Amino acid sequence: MKPRIAVHKFSSCDGCQLAFLNLGETLLELAQLVDIVHFAEAGPLAGDEHVDVAFVEGSIGTAHDLERIRRVRAGATWLVTIGACATAGGVQALRGMADAKAWLKAVYASPEYIDSLATSTPIARHVQVDLELWGCPVNGRQVLGALRALLSGVLPPEEEDKVCLECKRRQNVCVMVAKGMPCMGPVTRTGCGALCPSFGRDCYGCYGPAENLNTRSLSHWLEGLGLVREEVARRYLFINNGAPAFRKAGIEASGGENE
Repeated sequence: MKPRIAVHKFSSCDGCQLAFLNLGETLLELAQLVDIVHFAEAGPLAGDEHVDVAFVEGSIGTAHDLERIRRVRAGATWLVTIGACATAGGVQALRGMADAKAWLKAVYASPEYIDSLATSTPIARHVQVDLELWGCPVNGRQVLGALRALLSGVLPPEEEDKVCLECKRRQNVCVMVAKGMPCMGPVTRTGCGALCPSFGRDCYGCYGPAENLNTRSLSHWLEGLGLVREEVARRYLFINNGAPAFRKAGIEASGGENE
């Protein structure tokens, strides 16, 4: 029998699932090598089938999510989280830093009908995760590389270099030094290929925290570029605000106390 895989969606924008769909003809070739038994966005629906590899996009935002992720975990040999929502709670994890009930009352006329938890949390907070693929969104190269390794019975090496190192490899001009842009490259892991700096834009941290961070130094530099403390905090408390290193740095930058 061919290896079986599934792609599950939780609270998310579906962007990471497009990493599969954007493979185009390569996805058709992949379908010859594995059985894609569940992938709602592409057609197959068999969410309770046992699979060799389960890819999970999205965060846990409802009681139903919490129940379902446990079933997904029980029915998979390998569980891989893909994207910022699954690995760090996503943008929606910002509600964990505020009064979620007050937000609901401000937005909905009848908030009592909204089935939503007070927090948006990463998958690893609730079940064992075998591999995390960071990014917002992830890309096809990451997904295919991980799948090849797992089907060979091994975990792929994690990319933990900083975006700055990727810029040096690509001989990009540093946008922070040359243009005074508030770049997050010194604390963000690569994986995107330094996409934004390659086009003269500053990195905004979509691949999450790298290893061996010096966020205090970066915050000092960002203030030196003219950002007020609240703006510095927002650079950390954005897509990956649920990642402990970024949340801590954001709270420190805003002058608040650490959780």
